[in-house]
Order: sequence, then C-alpha cells, then structure tokens
Amino acid sequence: MIDNNKFADEAVAAFHRPPERFNCAQAVALAAGESPVRVAELAASGGGRAPGGLCGALHAAMSLLPSGKAEAVRREFARRLGADTCRALKGELKVPCADCVRTAAELVGGVCR
Repeated sequence: MIDNNKFADEAVAAFHRPPERFNCAQAVALAAGESPVRVAELAASGGGRAPGGLCGALHAAMSLLPSGKAEAVRREFARRLGADTCRALKGELKVPCADCVRTAAELVGGVCR
C-alpha cells in the first residue's frame, strides 16, 4: 500500500511536465505505474476527450479499478469536486485540471494502491 498523498503528488508532478507534457489521464496512469503503452493510449483521453465527456483524470483512475470500485470512485470524485465531466469541471465550476488529477489519484490510491 502506498501513501495516497505521495501517489497524488507524483500524478500532479507528471501533469504537463516537460518535455512529455502528459495530459490529466496520462499523469494518473503514469503515477500508478501503468505501462508506457497504456500511458500513450491515454493521450486521447485528456482535454475533455475521455469517453462520455468524463474528466480524463477520472477516466484513467476508473480504468485502473474493478467496475464496482470504479463507480464508487466516480461518485466520490463528483461529490468532492461538484461534477465528473470535463465540461462542467472546467467550464461551469472552474476547477483547475491539477485539482482533478490530485483528486483522482488520491481516490484510486486509496482503493487499490
């Protein structure tokens, strides 16, 4: 089991870090120790492009978990930040992406790491 704060710190540090410029989904996956192939696949899930318009960081976190736990993480993410879609988080609520990365990483870290 890892320290949730350390896991979240690693995810936030990876977010937009030069020279790679990882997006939100990639940052969570990278901190979780996902393979370079999986991290590369998640390049298509940042910037509001995750399936269903989900926050990319949340999408990556959910993809690391069994479906039953993934839905609980989704609910808790929305409870903490006010929404689970990128459009609502960035547009209406003005939640910084780094906050979404941190929250997603804390939640997935608490469940399975």
